[in-house]
Parts: sequence; structure tokens; C-alpha cells
Amino acid sequence: MGQYDEPVTMKDECIVELPEQSIFDVFEKSTRKHASHTAVIDGEKQVTFSELKDASEYLAAALYHKDFQKGDRLALMLPNSLEYITTFFAVHRLGGTIVQVNPMYQPQELEHILKDSEAAWFVGYEKEKEKLKKIDGLQYLEAIYVDASSGDSLDHLIRRKIKDLPDIDIDLKEDVAVFQYTGGTTGLPKGAMLTHSNIVSNIHQTYHHIEEIYSQSHHKLLGTAPMYHAMGMTNMFLCLTIGGTYIAVERFKAHTAIEIIRKHQPTLFLGSPTMYIALLNDETLQQDDLRCFKLCVCGSAPMPNEVIKQFDQATDALFTEGYGLSEATTSTHRNPTKGKKKVGSVGVPIPNTKAKIVDVETGKTEMPIGESGELIVKGPQVMKGYWNNPEETENAKRNGWLYTGDIAVKDEDGYYFIVGRKKDMIIAGGYNIYPAEIENVIYEHPAVQEACVFGVPDPYRGETVKVAIVEKEPMTEEDITNWCAERLAKYKVPKIIEFRGELPKTTVGKILRRQLVEEAKTQGYRM
Repeated sequence: MGQYDEPVTMKDECIVELPEQSIFDVFEKSTRKHASHTAVIDGEKQVTFSELKDASEYLAAALYHKDFQKGDRLALMLPNSLEYITTFFAVHRLGGTIVQVNPMYQPQELEHILKDSEAAWFVGYEKEKEKLKKIDGLQYLEAIYVDASSGDSLDHLIRRKIKDLPDIDIDLKEDVAVFQYTGGTTGLPKGAMLTHSNIVSNIHQTYHHIEEIYSQSHHKLLGTAPMYHAMGMTNMFLCLTIGGTYIAVERFKAHTAIEIIRKHQPTLFLGSPTMYIALLNDETLQQDDLRCFKLCVCGSAPMPNEVIKQFDQATDALFTEGYGLSEATTSTHRNPTKGKKKVGSVGVPIPNTKAKIVDVETGKTEMPIGESGELIVKGPQVMKGYWNNPEETENAKRNGWLYTGDIAVKDEDGYYFIVGRKKDMIIAGGYNIYPAEIENVIYEHPAVQEACVFGVPDPYRGETVKVAIVEKEPMTEEDITNWCAERLAKYKVPKIIEFRGELPKTTVGKILRRQLVEEAKTQGYRM
């Protein structure tokens, strides 16, 4: 992987021109330029850009004839698939709103999303019908199943080839394109309203930040990040915008991902740290399997430094860490492609994005270089607000700034480092302790595969530090204690160490720290 010797002092805001187009307009423009290129590979199914656009418009016309109106909300409960992408663009052709739904949701979770969003339409597999039946009050919901055994299936609606479509005027900054539900690990999920301008701006901001890679010849994206998550959705859209091929992977499993990599030779990959760890540790991985990649992006959580080193050895790709959140569409920071690589940094603000570090208590005082505080951001990708939740919107957005809830530090060169979340911060004996710092040290131990650090109540210290570990090789509590004691201040060394077969994760592979905390509560605490 290429390295640079000299640091480049980065300004907090780089300005580029962003297009003023709707999501479907951007897709249509790409189709005109790349009509015969392969747009999507989904198992044995492959479609060109022209075929994908036709299918999306046929579906849009069929929905329109079923009385789908501009502004209608459609709950899309599908894994990464051709059907997801076709529905995504069909709804945006009609000026509707996609409500993102995790296919793994059970009735109680699904009920909150459907009723809170007031979705009038639903697209999913027929097996989801049983979940819908368990929810009262959905008589208004028009359900369309991809694999319907009776009635109109998604494919049947497309094959009708209805062509007449209305002209739709899109207010780019006001019309909501996507409800991205977020915050479900700490309470009922809130619907972040992402406009056409938010999403189109963010993919172009990301493009311009790494233009030297994205502007190269035809790319293929290994589509492992779930599209019902903001990161997966926006990167699918970016891939198609640059004329690339999106390779749909329904659910990430390291050995199947490696098989797809060997077959299709993707050039782009983005994923969470756990995906990278799983690939590197899979027994089927061969020496040159990952050499096809030109760009690898890590998001959703900080990448342990030791894992970065291992991945650098396994691929010739440009590896870059970034940062973002659903409330900012997905991306606000990326590591620069020129300048000194700073391991552990999420990089600098992407074009047209402002960022600063403010004090945790009031959120008003900007912190000096090198001192931690809450990261706040401003840019065209910042959400319109939370759906039907003005109180939470006012708390998250203040004077145009989005308060991320993440604790960060900015260095003298303008690079940002995430050191923890406000709610994840451990306060033990009066000391502020950030889990990410301890996790980086633990990941350097050669016998550790995964680790998650969190605080548990302690009657004397307020909280004490606990770590849950998945081993590569057998080890003891003493091994970890000694390892940390040699590398960390005494108050940061974990007092409770638990070895587990696996760690709980979200569908995008992010470790569920809060679930580990709740499990610890039910088990009682050891002093």
C-alpha cells in the first residue's frame, strides 16, 4: 500500500461543485453514459444499466397505476439484491420515500418502523407476511412480495411493461428520499429524514475526496454492507453513479465473500472492522485473494491498528478509514489519499463539510488542538431532521451543526481521531476512560481476534472496566492483564475479563457494546 512521508496540513473545508439533481436524475444520467455496461450482479442474474432503468420505470409505472402518489412512503424490507435496487429507483422515479427496514426485524421491531413512518406500501419476501399478520392496524398497508405465490409479484408488475409515467417535480432540499432509522441500540429507533440533496451531495462529496481511485476504469463493488443501512445504500448508489458494477451479497460470510472475490475480482470494498477481521482470519483465504482491490474503506467503528497492518500486507489497495453516521447520510470524514497516513485517524472532513470539537458539557466552546470533546459537523449531507420528533431534532441539530455524540480529537495537521462515544465513555474513580483506546491495545495481542471494552457499575469506583474477548488462540486473564498493564495507565487496565465464542453484532457487523452491558447487568458484577 502506498505511503507518504510528509504530512499535509488539511483545511477544515474544501469546496467542490455539487450537482443539483434528484436521485433518479443522477441514475438516468449514468445510464445514458453506461447503457450497455453491467450494472448489477446478483448470483446468476446480471443486468445492464439500460435493463435496470427499464425495470425500474416499469415498476414505477405499475405502482403509479396502483395509485402510488408523490410523497408516499414504501417500507423496503429486502437484503442486498437486484430487487432492492430496482424498487429503490422506482420509488424515487415517483417522488416517493424509501423506509429502510432490516429483514431480520421481528414483529415488535417491524411494528414500530411501519407505524412510526406511516408507510402505506411494503415490499419484501412472502415469508414476511407472517410477521405482518402479527401486527394490528395494518389494514391500510399495500404489500407487494418479491416471490408471491398468488397475486402480483414484483417481477409480475415489472413484466407488465406499463410505460406511462407522470412528470414529477422534486424539491431537492425538502422532499425526503429515505427514512433511515437509527439509534435502535439505545432506545426506539428514530427516522432520520434524508433528502434527495442529502444523498446526491454525499455520494459526490465522497467521489471528489477519492477521485483518483473512483475516476479510474470500470469498477466493481463487493456489496457486503447491507443496503438497508445508510453506508450500504449510498455506496451502491455511488458505484452505479460512476458506471461501476454492484455485486450483491445477501449476507456477509467470510468464506462465501472470498468465493465471490475470486470469481468476479471486485475492485472496491467497504465494511466494518469485523468484516475485515473475518476475511483475514478465514481458513480458506489464500495469499493473493485480496489483491484485486484498488480501494478498501472501513466504516461504522474504529479499525484496530493491528488489523490495519495485517490488511496492508494482504492487499495492494489504498486502505482508508472514514467516519460518518446515518444523520449525515453516511460520510463526513475520510483519510486523504495524499499526505502522511495516520494510523487510527478517520481523516479529514470530506469536501463541503465543516467540523469542529466542542466541550462535552455545553457543546458551545471549541476545544484546543489535541484535547477531546464532542465532534460536530455541518454540510449538505446533514439530515433534514428526525421524522415526527422535533425534540430530538433540536437536540441533534443546533444552529446548523449536527451533534454526533462521538468524542474526538483533532491534531495539528487537521486529522481527526475518534476516541469514543459520549454514552460509551467510562468514568472510573474520577477518570474519563474511552473504550477505543483500550481496544486498540488489546487487538495488538497476537491471540486476540475480537474485543469490546465497556463499563459496568462499581460501588466504589462508580464504574469499572470490563472486556469481552474472542480468542484466536487460548489465553488467560493474566495474559491480558499483563499485556495491558505494560501499555496503559493502571486505571485503564480491564478489571473484568470475559472470553466468549462470539460477540453480538448489528447487521453491518458493528459490535453491540450496549447489549454486552445489559448482559452484564443480568449476570451481576464481580468486584
